Amino acid sequence: MSGGPFVVRRFREGDVPELIELMRGLAAFEGYLDEFRVTPADLIEHGLGDTPRFEAYVAQASASSPLAGMAVIYQIPWTYDLRPTLVLKELFVADGARGRGVGKALLRRVASRAAELDCPRVHWTVLENNSAAIRFYRELGARRDTVWQHWLLDAPGIEALQAE
Repeated sequence: MSGGPFVVRRFREGDVPELIELMRGLAAFEGYLDEFRVTPADLIEHGLGDTPRFEAYVAQASASSPLAGMAVIYQIPWTYDLRPTLVLKELFVADGARGRGVGKALLRRVASRAAELDCPRVHWTVLENNSAAIRFYRELGARRDTVWQHWLLDAPGIEALQAE
């Protein structure tokens, strides 16, 4: 699938070193690089194995050029309407490729995948201070969820709750 000058395709084993670097770039941008634990073996096992837990799409200008960006998705099989939801877990465009249509090309592929899977919605989260991403998503027709708040029970909270 093409999006302007970029080709978007499912990641392959040969992409793993660059895909890890894009993921690390997102982790640094979002402030959790010290907690980042994904390894190349994890990407191969969980993304390309017999029972993939996620899908990743990569964008590049040509077959010999470096990866310009990535989108990582997974599916929630069904919810209240007995239809699946696609979750966009990660979207990241390399510094040198920003502003050139990479993010839009990746999201176009995510939207196509949602249609292929009969998902009537795609969910994702955005850092509240990431005004560039918020503006970008709005320009594409996405809207902020004003009904639901995102909540988190982290490891200490899980342990405390179990101990009660």
